[in-house]
Order: sequence, then structure tokens, then C-alpha cells
Amino acid sequence: MKFISWNVNGLRAVCGKGFNDIFASLDADFFCLQETKLSPGALELEFEGYKSYWNLADRKGYSGTAIYTRHEPLNVTYGIGVDEHDHEGRVITLEMDDYFLVTVYTPNSQGELARLPYRMVWEEAFRDYIAKLDAVKPVIICGDMNVAHKEIDLKNPKTNTRNAGFTDEERGEFSKLLEQGFIDTFRAIHPDLEEAYTWWSYRARAREKNVGWRIDYFLISSRLAPRLADANIRADILGSDHCPVELYLK
Repeated sequence: MKFISWNVNGLRAVCGKGFNDIFASLDADFFCLQETKLSPGALELEFEGYKSYWNLADRKGYSGTAIYTRHEPLNVTYGIGVDEHDHEGRVITLEMDDYFLVTVYTPNSQGELARLPYRMVWEEAFRDYIAKLDAVKPVIICGDMNVAHKEIDLKNPKTNTRNAGFTDEERGEFSKLLEQGFIDTFRAIHPDLEEAYTWWSYRARAREKNVGWRIDYFLISSRLAPRLADANIRADILGSDHCPVELYLK
């Protein structure tokens, strides 16, 4: 079973950069998108053999998530059931026979950490939501989680300690999620691999120089560990400031 997650930073834009061909070549069972930035009716994009589910933000052209799936879900849920957090299109959950698949676009703490207090409230609410799912059946979480967890996960950790995505607060919240019984699949497969990043600034030729951050993840409930076959970063795929990440389960 193959899963793909990709922050496309505007689906209409990436469609002009070969998205249809990339989608076909990746040949995934589940293809999850973040930051679609779509308004209702702005784009009709379907693929043969797939059903799609969309969560759009109330604010036009902002945030947003989607999932394409070859497999019929038992149930689909949008958001996390907390009104404060459910107007930005950040979460979709598919209930499958033996697991939940959750795609998430975690709020960015923004410049000067203007949104860090909100981010902390979001993190607790999201963890609570995941815990309730995990009590029913195992959970697969994927998406842009807007945090580099460890120093190995970004190029310049020393100079970024108080920047959005690498604060002690954000990293601590991510640790709490893992401690709740989840595995960072990429690090489970590649524990010591350096310079493995999923996002690069558009400034200063950062991608060309591989000055990046690993902020896109597949996490799985620990009881799914026996099914973990592989997890990779597809830095070879262009079109966004993020690249896709992939997960294979037996």
C-alpha cells in the first residue's frame, strides 16, 4: 500500500508545472495534499480510478487539504470537531477498515512567532483528536506539520532556534504526539540520514544548495510498526517549495 503526501503550495500553480504527470507517475493508493489554496469551484481535478475529498478554508485561496484515494472509505470527517480550529481547511480524516488516515496542514507560527500562542492551542486540540481516533483503531498521520523535530532535520539549527518551525515549544508539542504512541516513519527507516529535507525557501537558491527543513511527515501508530515497509522523501520532484513524502505499508 503506497501513500503520498505533498504540500503543493497552490494546486492551480502546480497543475501548470506537470502535476497530472507527477500524480500518474507516483501511482499511489492514497495521495494527500496540503495548502491547496482553492476557492469553491476554482478547479475541477479528478483522476480515473480515484475518489477525492476536499476541505477548503473559509478564507478564499488560503490553506486547504485534499485526499485522492483508490479505496472507498467507511467514513470521511472534515476538521477536528472544534469550531475554533475548523475554518481553515486543515484536516481530513478517512476511516478505512483497519486504520484512520489523517492529512493535516498544521498552522504556521509566522514571522516574529505572531501565531505561536494559537499554534499551541491547536496542537493540544489536534493531539486530543488523534488520541480519540487511536483508541478506536490505528492512525496514519501525514502532512505539513510545520516543525523540524530535531537538529538533524534542518540545515542551520543554531540560527533558527527562535524561528517559526524550530522553537522549543513547537518541537516539544511534536514530541508529545510521538510519546502518545506514534512513529516518525522516515526516521524509523533512516535514523541518521542527514540533509534530508522536504521544504526549501524560495530565497537565495536554497533548494539548489539544499538549505532546507524536514517539516513534512508520515506518522503511524506504533502498533502499525510491523507493517512499515519503507518511507522516503522525493526531493527529485519539483513544482512546489515542498517535495512529496511517501510511505509504504505491507
